[in-house]
Amino acid sequence: MRRILIISLSFLFLSQLQLRADEGMWIPLLLQSIEGDMQAQGMKMSAEDIYSVNHSSLKDAVVLFGGGCTGELISDQGLLLTNHHCGRGNIRARSTLENNYLRDGFWATKKSDELPNPGLSVTFIVRMEDVTEQVLEGISDNMDEGRRNALIGQKSEALAQEAVKGSHYDAYVRPFYYGNAFYLIVTEKFSDVRLVGTPPDDIGKFGGDTDNWVWPRHTCDFSMFRIYADKDGKPADYSPENVPFKPRHSFPISLRDKKEGDFTLVFGFPGTTQEYLPAAAVKYIIEEEDPLKIGLRDLRLEVMNREMKADSAVFLQYASKQSGVANAWKKWKGEVLGLTKTNKLAVKKAYEAEFQKRVDANPEWKKKYGNILSDFESLYENYGPARTDILYFFEGAMSIEAVSWGNQVSELIRTMEKGDASDDKIKEIAEKLEQRSQSFFRDYSAVIDREIMGKILAQYQKDYAKDKLPDVFQTIDSKFGGNTQAYADDLFERSQFLDPARFESALGKLKLKKLLKDPLYQLVQSFVGPYPTTILPRYQAVAGELEPLNRLYMEAQLAVFGEEKAFYPDANSTLRVTYGKIEGFSPTDGVNYTHYTTLDGLITKNESGHDDFAMPKRLGELYKSGDFGRYAQDGKLWTCFLASNHTTGGNSGSPTIDAEGNLIGINFDRCWESTMSDISYDVSLCRNISVDIRFVLYIVDKYGNAGALLEEMKIVE
Repeated sequence: MRRILIISLSFLFLSQLQLRADEGMWIPLLLQSIEGDMQAQGMKMSAEDIYSVNHSSLKDAVVLFGGGCTGELISDQGLLLTNHHCGRGNIRARSTLENNYLRDGFWATKKSDELPNPGLSVTFIVRMEDVTEQVLEGISDNMDEGRRNALIGQKSEALAQEAVKGSHYDAYVRPFYYGNAFYLIVTEKFSDVRLVGTPPDDIGKFGGDTDNWVWPRHTCDFSMFRIYADKDGKPADYSPENVPFKPRHSFPISLRDKKEGDFTLVFGFPGTTQEYLPAAAVKYIIEEEDPLKIGLRDLRLEVMNREMKADSAVFLQYASKQSGVANAWKKWKGEVLGLTKTNKLAVKKAYEAEFQKRVDANPEWKKKYGNILSDFESLYENYGPARTDILYFFEGAMSIEAVSWGNQVSELIRTMEKGDASDDKIKEIAEKLEQRSQSFFRDYSAVIDREIMGKILAQYQKDYAKDKLPDVFQTIDSKFGGNTQAYADDLFERSQFLDPARFESALGKLKLKKLLKDPLYQLVQSFVGPYPTTILPRYQAVAGELEPLNRLYMEAQLAVFGEEKAFYPDANSTLRVTYGKIEGFSPTDGVNYTHYTTLDGLITKNESGHDDFAMPKRLGELYKSGDFGRYAQDGKLWTCFLASNHTTGGNSGSPTIDAEGNLIGINFDRCWESTMSDISYDVSLCRNISVDIRFVLYIVDKYGNAGALLEEMKIVE
């Protein structure tokens, strides 16, 4: 019975791809099934040109950059492009007050000047293979969920090991369609990746938080790295003896004019989408989850932004932290806006009504799928409160840097308290903490964190029933009259863990009684103690019930609607293709956005005087000269453009490709309303934003005086 189901589902996955795909993140292995539609929309390549294991193809020029972005190869010497915000952490790590590459930019005039980045890697996809039948063989519908997951894990690991036996490749098996399908993915990872060039923040992050997730956009969001390999072209740790990697394919770069309606393709590693959630889940996200997360991050950003503006040293410390907090914060706001504006909850409910109608009319479906929607409704009554506690733990308590750091220190205290560890073991833990403390304090502001602690604790007081508050609030009430900021101020004054000198002294003495009485340790215990015993188990119990129900619902949707609706798998950080066209949109009545922006708009924003629109003096001088050379279109320098590609987080840095396979831009964002596409794509509102590759080359050539890099590239005019 299970074998029949696997075969029927495999047929559905392929047959539904024959339908027109106006949205979606498609597995490149299966592109032949939608090749006709892609070509009908203007593509001049074949599916084999995009993905092939037999000859070089576009996939061989696309990499997973670090752990969560995409990059693309643009020369046969391993030169790589990604977003500025993807490389920013490494740029910041290479920066000092004397050589501030975030502020001033960086350009390596020769390969020996390129900067190593310890810990940074890029990963190529070698091949993908459908292993659904092998993984699900012997798996029955009534199997215990724990046993099912264990068997699937064992089979997946065995398949991965067998696939790379005797090679330097890695492999893993990833579930798709909520575990109704499985694909083996073989990879090749390179760990010697060096910084080649980056514009300053005022170009690479132009617009800052004001423009994040917003159109019109004028950000030149790119950075350049180079992959190095050993003399045989194989991955190797950093060494001066390594040589530039020669890829199997690199993108030609097109300087040709663009127009609205041109075909576009984005190739990359989208992170997470949830397109097939039930209405009960969408309701919770819109009304509870996103507003809660937004509110908690509001508190942190208010403090960070003020202190970063007041002190350039603090700005450097918190540049990456603030970006990480603000990026998701604004994304969630746009998600709620888009879902509400397009009334997606009502759309989901109408879809479910039709689903239930069809299921009820089919005796076999009714027996297997008839109660799915009512089961979702019941489960989400318990899921909401459990999920809220989890969100408060991570977005609340653990977002306080002192609490997160104190939790690490607590490992030492707990080990000492047990009394069964040797002196050498305790010394080893203390030495590791001392090493970690150096990086922690280097990028830490007690002024910021102290105020954030007071605000987060006050929000707990406001939102939680008194009997559900962590124990620390009894101390806050009894000793500080409920004043959370007074409590935070006192903690920072007395704790041994939040000052470098006092922490070093504490590690030198290791007095257990004093450590146990430290107010930060006591705060950490109050929050972290209940997590593994109460908060997490409660959430896991409900989430564990949702997992098989989500899988069954996905199976049911494929069965009920599979012949008339294109079901692409949700994003899961695996390589995907999405295609669309260059086009503007109208987000609201009376507003019609064009499909591109120009340097003129950047200059106009700068004239507003807003801090987020600061730009380097040199860029203004270049603009006044009017010399845009071969990078101009009709006398204007395009900065960014819109397209209807279905993208999400992880697609940052992805190549935006024309109909012939040339690079025309670097994807870096979505419009604010488009963030809803993680849950429900809408072609009328969803637009991805790319920096025009001509703007990138203009900055490299004219601004950075690094035109020699262009000599490596194949440029199409």
